[in-house]
Order: sequence, then structure tokens, then C-alpha cells
Amino acid sequence: MDEAQCEYFRKKLDSMREDLLSEADRTISEMTDHSSQYPDPTDRASAESDRNFELRIRDRERKLLAKIEQAIERIENESYGVCEECGDDIAIPRMEARPVTTLCIECKTKQEQAEKAQAG
Repeated sequence: MDEAQCEYFRKKLDSMREDLLSEADRTISEMTDHSSQYPDPTDRASAESDRNFELRIRDRERKLLAKIEQAIERIENESYGVCEECGDDIAIPRMEARPVTTLCIECKTKQEQAEKAQAG
């Protein structure tokens, strides 16, 4: 991957990171706002369910944030865009679709097929 492509993906990853962090900040400010009192138990249960859903989303985003940080490190050590399994370059369309990927489409397909076979 050439320097211009690496810079493009670095900016894309930085943008993704900033979006995730701003969403996390928004969630924190909403969840610490205690002005919402629900006299009806059904309303309280619904709000609690919504909060739990929001927290599950944020947990997934936390994991994605770690992958973004790892991708940025790979850009810095010049291993970004190289499949960890076979060592081939990962296709740019795949990198566009999933900038944090570490596997080329062939290796990812093999991995998913193996997982599917193990699951039964």
C-alpha cells in the first residue's frame, strides 16, 4: 500500500474513532442526566431496556475502537493492508468496506467456514 493510500485510511480511521468517542460522550451525558423520572413502572422498564440496549451498542463500539487503534498502529509500523494469515495484500475494496480488517477476503472466508464447521 502506498503512502497516499495509508494516509487516506489513517484519516478514515481517525474519523471513525472521533465519531465513536463523540457517541460515547453523548451516551454518558444522557445516562448521567437524572431529570427523567418515570412514575409508571412500564415506562421505567422501557427506559431501562433502552439503556441496556444502548450499553450493548457502546460495548461493541468499544471493541471496534480497540480495532481502530490497532489498525492505526499497523499503519505506523507499515503492516497495514497486509493479511495476517497469508501475507498477501488485502484488496482496497475490502479495506474500504472494513478498514480495521486484518485478513484478506480468502482467508476471512476460510476462517468463517471453519467456525461454521465447528459450530455444527
